[in-house]
Amino acid sequence: MSSYVERVYEHVVEKNESQPEFHQAVKEVLESLIPVFEKEPRFEKYKILERITEPERVIMFRVPWVNDNGDIQVNRGFRVQFNSAIGPYKGGLRFHPSVNLGIIKFLGFEQIFKNSLTGIAMGGGKGGSDFDPKGKSDNEVMRFCQSLMTELFRYVGGRIDVPAGDIGVGAREIGYLYGQWKKITQSYEPVLTGKSLEFGGSLIRPEATGYGSVYFALEMLKANNEEIKGKTCLVSGKGNVAQYTTEKCIELGAKVVTLSDSGGFIYDPEGITKEKLDYVFELENVRRGRIKEYAEEYGVDFYPGERPWKIKADIAFPSATQNEIDGKVAKILVDNGIIAVSEGANMPSTAEAIDIFHENKIMFGPGKAGNAGGVATSGLEMAQNFSFTSWNRNTVDKKLHDIMINIHKTAYNAAKDYGETGNYVLGANIAGFKKVANAMILQGHW
Repeated sequence: MSSYVERVYEHVVEKNESQPEFHQAVKEVLESLIPVFEKEPRFEKYKILERITEPERVIMFRVPWVNDNGDIQVNRGFRVQFNSAIGPYKGGLRFHPSVNLGIIKFLGFEQIFKNSLTGIAMGGGKGGSDFDPKGKSDNEVMRFCQSLMTELFRYVGGRIDVPAGDIGVGAREIGYLYGQWKKITQSYEPVLTGKSLEFGGSLIRPEATGYGSVYFALEMLKANNEEIKGKTCLVSGKGNVAQYTTEKCIELGAKVVTLSDSGGFIYDPEGITKEKLDYVFELENVRRGRIKEYAEEYGVDFYPGERPWKIKADIAFPSATQNEIDGKVAKILVDNGIIAVSEGANMPSTAEAIDIFHENKIMFGPGKAGNAGGVATSGLEMAQNFSFTSWNRNTVDKKLHDIMINIHKTAYNAAKDYGETGNYVLGANIAGFKKVANAMILQGHW
């Protein structure tokens, strides 16, 4: 590391103990930026790294609610408003037992650069709770969401901070949160995205992260004279991102052979068809079942307690959670002939895994580029809400595809400018950072 980057990183670790995910995200970005500071020392002069690694605001609060048995439960809620230099804070809410301040800070920090890359005026933020919606009734989820928003409403608004969904937060949760915000504030504005179509949601929003991950992969493949048609693909997860990644791959002529959840993964060598994917939609979104049931339904192999990365394939779409691909797994993917990886989840590959992909000339689309389609379409949802209009499906999908093409171009050109053609990690970090850093300088020392 350069002395400036090393000094700032050590300070971040010292000030933020027991937050390994945040440390990992900061280190990846800062190391990518070393050539920027060597070329443009003004960023050090204005202490941009010291400022950009410190959230503008951290909100942490208790969330009491009552379960169906009448027992009081208490969870912890978070909102980290990281950077608003280029627009209102924007980033999802995650409901999962693993949620803690360090994870929310890592997600919020990543969101700064991801949002910058979209070209839409959105700053970076993230939030959530250690509440687990799995196994809860609709009424329990509603009471929890209403309690969370009773505190959170003070800090969010369409031009202030606009949360969205993430793991554990879908249209149901967004609806309950929005209903409570509207009741408290007596206002109607796009304070949340990922809403149902009946009250301001956008077509393609549920599909956007998965579609965007595939669109980014398409651009990487084109840049290397490859195409997705006929390729065998591995997808992890079975939730929203995995479902729509699979759907778009099928549409473009690729074959998806895996899906997974915390219990293990299925391997369908014939490929997941549209009809089989319909079963997955019903399994996940209606019955909230386990992926093992797919194996039982279609007579394919199920690997309990494992992730799908040992299967031979051409393209990998990690779409589940952070750090699901480590160095050992990355070597297996390389040995099995993977030519491209496009991240649909947030930071699913460790630093060691990314190094292995780069060493072996694997096309690698990092999450802040590959999964930016979700927040990009959230921005499109906000635009529709503010103009009191609704665009048709083709219009939104085209705008999303154009945004992903531009993100690829921006990251590719930034990497090329700094002598690292094809290094999308470096390119995405540099391009995302410079836009935000220049805005911070222009707005003064705040």
